Amino acid sequence: GVPGVGKSTFIEALGRHITQDLGGKVAVLAVDPTSPLTGGSILGDKTRMTRLSTDPNAFIRPSPSSGSLGGVTQRTREAILLCEAAGFDNVLVETVGVGQSEVAVASMTDFFLLLLLANAGDELQGIKRGVIELADLLVINKADGANKAAAALARKQYENAIQFLPAAPSNWRAQVLTCSALKGEYIEAIWRRVGDYRAVTQQSGYFDLHRREQLAAWMDDAIEQALHARFYAKASTRAAADKLREAVKAGTKSPFEAARELLEKA
Repeated sequence: GVPGVGKSTFIEALGRHITQDLGGKVAVLAVDPTSPLTGGSILGDKTRMTRLSTDPNAFIRPSPSSGSLGGVTQRTREAILLCEAAGFDNVLVETVGVGQSEVAVASMTDFFLLLLLANAGDELQGIKRGVIELADLLVINKADGANKAAAALARKQYENAIQFLPAAPSNWRAQVLTCSALKGEYIEAIWRRVGDYRAVTQQSGYFDLHRREQLAAWMDDAIEQALHARFYAKASTRAAADKLREAVKAGTKSPFEAARELLEKA
C-alpha cells in the first residue's frame, strides 16, 4: 500500500488477531525506505506497533531497503526462512510501499495483500498493470466514520475494475474488502480470505508450484548478486568504471558505449 494507507496499523490489528484470538505466532518483517541522500532509514514501523511489539508470540524486525528495488531487502528471503525455523507459523512482510513497483515481494510470499484508500483515484486505477494485477486480495482501509460510505463506493469501483484483469495462474479471483484497522473491524474476515486462498491453491496444486517457483527466482537473484560482486571484485575494473563514469558525465561517451567498453575489458 501507499504511504499513509495504514500498513503498520493494519499489520498490528491482524497480528493481534492471529496471536490473541487464534493462539498463533506471527513474525513481521517491516522494510523501511533508505534515503538516497544520507543512506539512513528511520526504521519506525516497530514503534507504530506498540501492542504487537510487546506480544510474546510476535516478533517484529524493521530493516532498511538499502537501495534494493521492489519494496523488500536483499535478505528478505533469508529472514523469512529464519522466522519459520524459529517457530513463527505466520510471516508478514510489509514493503516500503511507494507505488506500483513493489512487486518483488510477490516472488517470495504465498499471499499478496494490497491496502488501498478510498478517494485515491477512480476505478480506472484498478486496471493498471503492476501491483494491483498481482494482488490476491484488495482491502480498502480506514472504512470508518465519515469515510465509511466512500470506502463502500471504492470497493464497488475496484470490484468492477478487477473484472477486466486476466485470470491469475492460481485461478483465484481477487476479492475486494473494506476494513478499519484502527478499530479492528473486519480483520477476522480478511484472515478468513487468506485461509480460503490457501485451501483453494493447495487443492489445485498451485500452492506447492508457487513455492518451487520461488526457489528458482531465489537462485536467479543469487546469481545476479554474485555476478555483480564478482564483476567489481577487481580494483582495475572499479578504476575503469570510475573513469568511464566521468566520461559519461562529461558527455564524451554514451552510457551504452561506456558499458560495452567496460564489459569488454573485464
